[in-house]
Parts: sequence; structure tokens; C-alpha cells
Amino acid sequence: MNLSIYFKEFKYNIQLAYPIILAMLGHTIVGVIDNIMVGKIGPTELAAASLANSFVFIAIAIAVGFSTAITPLVAKSDSENDTEKGRAIFINGLFLCSFVGSLLFLIIFLCKPLLSHMGQPKEVTLLAKPFLDIVALSIIPLAIYQAYKQFADGKSRTKNSMYATIIANITNIVFNYFLIYGVWIFPELGMLGAAYGTLISRIIMLIYMHFAMKEQQIFKPFLRNITIKEINKKMISTITQLGFPSAMMSFFEVALFVSAVWLSGILGTVAQAANQIALSVASMTFMFANGLSVAATIRVGNQMGLKNYSYLKTVAHSILLMALMIYCFFAIAIVLLQSWIPTLFLDTNDTINTALNKDVIYTAGQLLLVAAFFQISDCIQVITLGALRGLQDVNIPMFITFISYWIIGFPLSVYLSNFTDLKATGIWIGLLAGLTAAAIMLYARFQQISNRLIESN
Repeated sequence: MNLSIYFKEFKYNIQLAYPIILAMLGHTIVGVIDNIMVGKIGPTELAAASLANSFVFIAIAIAVGFSTAITPLVAKSDSENDTEKGRAIFINGLFLCSFVGSLLFLIIFLCKPLLSHMGQPKEVTLLAKPFLDIVALSIIPLAIYQAYKQFADGKSRTKNSMYATIIANITNIVFNYFLIYGVWIFPELGMLGAAYGTLISRIIMLIYMHFAMKEQQIFKPFLRNITIKEINKKMISTITQLGFPSAMMSFFEVALFVSAVWLSGILGTVAQAANQIALSVASMTFMFANGLSVAATIRVGNQMGLKNYSYLKTVAHSILLMALMIYCFFAIAIVLLQSWIPTLFLDTNDTINTALNKDVIYTAGQLLLVAAFFQISDCIQVITLGALRGLQDVNIPMFITFISYWIIGFPLSVYLSNFTDLKATGIWIGLLAGLTAAAIMLYARFQQISNRLIESN
């Protein structure tokens, strides 16, 4: 195999992907900052935030997954220089994302009573309910923001979302600090302050993205004089046909990780807090693969529009190779630091919770060892999925992800955590199995379709 043809693509891959990675990393850091600041209050509060966020993560996965349909459509229209089609994609995508975000908030609000029937610790559930109300509301501005972001990404203007998330993170840190601890004129709200910080930061992020794009010449034909009359059934149908399966794929994966939160909660506060620490770390490293996945969608979508199928395959493989190199490094780093990383999320000087914190640190370290290896499978599956989105192939991948995560991964997590001595570690071994199955099957699917396109050209 001549790897040089892939290495030549690395520079452009990095130029396209690094703003996306920083934006997604920044978006994830909002949650990680919340976890660190809430964790300093106590492990029970950290477990409560984890439980509440588990509902929100599912909704965000659906909203973000749905919005990803915009990117390949825009990338294809961009390569065809079709401004009218691009405008229709943006306006109808914005409408759909607004509707989906509002609907998801309503569903979470109505489902809040389920918290009391999930076998979670009572003290954790009590703290989680008011936290959930506030964070769930932030889904609406986040979903609308995603329409702007995915459209800008599809036009290969990926720095907009990077700046938006930098501003959001600064906003989140400032308001978290003020509202958690009651600094200056602000009330002391404890863990609820983190929830308000998240809501405010996501509103600011949306406002910035709108006005930043409105001032840029490349976006003016698409954002100028928008009217409700431009919403049409045909484009809504086109976006939905891509968006619904994409949303379901995101749902299947994130719901698997959320099930890990719930399964950990059944095992107790220690397992749940440890799971949240490991999940926070895995979420941060995952953003590198997720950013490269968007780059794969954009570049594959562009080549799809140009009908350059051989180069399309080369581009996808170059991104995959780059990701594997990055994630092997991450795996080594996590293995070496698995005992130290959990201490960042807890107050090790807390004499009241000394024994509890010690148990959480040990358990989280064990989970991080598994996470070090599963993220390699995770990067393969998400980048291949991005390439398949660029090919506008979403229906078969939807079934592949369901089988991988819910026929293979989840049952194994349940069995190993409840019927073996592995407990919390068993949950993550199940996650590893599901992600590995998805990686193998999705890669095989991409090879099948790309080879078929090359042969037919």
C-alpha cells in the first residue's frame, strides 16, 4: 500500500478539520467544565448532574444528528455552484432544526417524572430534577445554532463555529463561577448555577453565529430577506430523508452511553460519578474524530458532486489514517494518566467525602483503561459514518448502528455489570464491543459503495 497518497491529503484535512475539532471540543468542554465545577461541590452533585444530563445528551444527539443532513447537501450544491438550492437548504434546515429543538425540549419536560422510576439513588434524583429543567431549555438555542453551523461547514467555512464555541466557553466559565458560588451581585445557586451557565452560553453562541455569518459576503445571498414563504415541502422532505436516519444513528450511539449512566446509577453513586468522569474524558477525545468526520462528509460530498469517485475514496482513507494515528497517541496517554485524570474532577482535600472520593478515583481509573482502547474503534466508526453521509447513504448505516449498539453492545453491558464481578468496568466493555462491531460493518459498507461507484464511472 502506497501511504504517500494519503499523507499528501493530511495538510488540507487539517486545514478543514481543525476549526471543526476546536468548535466541537469547545462545545464538549462546556459540559466538562460543568462536571468539574459541580464535582468540586461533591460526588452526589456530580452524579445528579450526570443523571440530568443523560436525558439532555440524548436530545442533543438527535438534534445534532438531524442537522448533519444539511452539510452534505450544501457541500454538493456548493461544488455545483447552485446558490438557489443552497438558500433553500439553509432556510428549510433552519426551520426544521428550530422545530426539532422545541419538540425535544417539550418531550424532556414531559418525561421528567421518569427520573423517580429509574432505580437511581434518591438523593441524586432529588438534585437532578431542577437541574434538568434548566439545561433542557438550552436545547432550543443549540438546535437552531446547529443549522447555522452545519450550513457554514458545508460551505467549507469552518472557523465560524470555532469562534462561537470559544465565546460560549468563556461565557459558561464566567457565569458558572458567578452563579455556583454567588460572586458579586449574583445569587449562590450551587449546582443549578452550572445549568444556568450552560443555558446562557448557548444563547450567546447562537446570537454570535447569526450576526457573524450575516456580515460575511459569502453568506449574504443565503441570509438576506428570509421569508416564511420560502419553506417548501420538497426541500423539507429532502432534508428529513437524510436527517431522520442521521438523527437515529446519533441517538443509538448516545443512548448507549446514556444507558451506561443509568446502569452505573443502579450500581451506586460511586459507579455513577466514576462513569461520568470517564465519559467526560472520552467525550473530549471523541471530538477530534467527530471533527474529522465532518471533514470527511464535506470532502466526500464535494467529490460526489464532481463525480470524482476514485479521489473520493482516497480522501476518506486519508482522514481515517490520520485519525488512527491520533487515537493511538490518545490511548497511550490515557493508559499512562488513568490514575491522575480522575483527581481533576474531585476535591481531594474534602475530608468529609475522603473515602467516597477515593473509591470514585479508583473506579474511574479502571473505566479509563477500557476507554483508551474503545476510542480507536469509535474513531473508525464515526469517520466512516461521516464519509457515508457525504455519499448520502444513511438508511443501511442506521440499521448497522442499531444492531451494533443495541443488539451487541447494550446486552453485553447489562450482563457484565449485573451478573459478573466486573460491575462498572463491564458496562464499558460492552460499549467497546458495540463500537467495534459498528466500526467493522460501517467500514465494509463504505468500501462496498465507493467501489461500486468507481466501477460504474
